[in-house]
Amino acid sequence: MNRILIIEDNNEINDLLSEMLGAEGYEADRAYSGTEALLYFEKGGYDLVLLDLMLPGISGEEVLKMIRAKSDTPVIVISAKTEIDGKVELLKNGADDYITKPFDVREVLARVELQLNRHRKTGHKGRIVMEELALDEEGHMFYVNDHPIALTKQEFSIIG
Repeated sequence: MNRILIIEDNNEINDLLSEMLGAEGYEADRAYSGTEALLYFEKGGYDLVLLDLMLPGISGEEVLKMIRAKSDTPVIVISAKTEIDGKVELLKNGADDYITKPFDVREVLARVELQLNRHRKTGHKGRIVMEELALDEEGHMFYVNDHPIALTKQEFSIIG
């Protein structure tokens, strides 16, 4: 079952996304601020993130930067911000997709499925993944629930 982190401060939208994803068989955790979202993300194991930009605490843009510093988990931004320059900048900074509010739930589901399928097919170049464990052969890193663990050359040669 795919796990999705919903980061949205509006209760009604958060509820709608959670119910919609649950009805499709996804497991969804819900965060209502940037700070809370990062705490959830640190626990790991998410296959996709739905991210609002205008959040209390840490902004969505900052949350995206922090996620990208640690993980390549697909991130779909869902925001009321409609300026094209802002969208382009977010996509350049690591967002995998951008949906403008108000949205149609069918479009959100289609984009979620697309990102999950794309991520599953492409995986990580030079990365071996098995459930919550991953071995990055190029970077000589080991990951548990997307948390990086540095390895010595000897440790890496034993595992790799």
